[in-house]
Amino acid sequence: MRRFALIHGAATTSRVWRHVVPLLTAWRPGQGGGDQATVTVPDRPCTGDLAAETAALRPCCAGAVVGGVSGGATLGLALAAAGVPAAAVLHEPAVGSLLPGLLGPVRAAYAAGGVPAFARALYGSAWTPAEAPADPGAVARDLAMFSAFEPAPPGPGSGPVIITVGERSPRVRHAAAAQLADTFGYQVEVIAGAGHAVHLTHPAAFAALIRRAAAG
Repeated sequence: MRRFALIHGAATTSRVWRHVVPLLTAWRPGQGGGDQATVTVPDRPCTGDLAAETAALRPCCAGAVVGGVSGGATLGLALAAAGVPAAAVLHEPAVGSLLPGLLGPVRAAYAAGGVPAFARALYGSAWTPAEAPADPGAVARDLAMFSAFEPAPPGPGSGPVIITVGERSPRVRHAAAAQLADTFGYQVEVIAGAGHAVHLTHPAAFAALIRRAAAG
């Protein structure tokens, strides 16, 4: 049975995966046969500590095909560096000192308008307050953690990692994906018509890449 784990980012909860989960649970590998897939969508503790976050995710992500968007993709990179997932599809993660200005606009938005301004700067109009975590301090802790993140190559035991970027995302997001490819050899895929909130706006395209990673 194929296992998937989906990791949410900042200013969201596991609810943000509601459009992707059915597309994965309905999937049958091969020519329509095989067991039904299982999908785990944990609510992260949002501690602000990278080691604690990856430790909390390790049990459900070990040996699974991991999907992540934004901060969830950043944590997916950390898990891949630790050799945890069988494969991963990670949409627009942070890249640390490879591109220091990447998170500058969302940090400024948070400083100016709190969680709503931060989330809309990040996800656009696809985000609504219903996506936000109940803990108002979770976003500040996540933002500090992701701002301090430094990427690394995949560790021993990690399967293939695909970095995705939305066709309509800002140029800096495409530059960040290119930096990961050039520095660590990660494969990059552009998702047509998408921006940062691919799980909300283009769930079928993102799920298709996760299924392809599983089949591979």
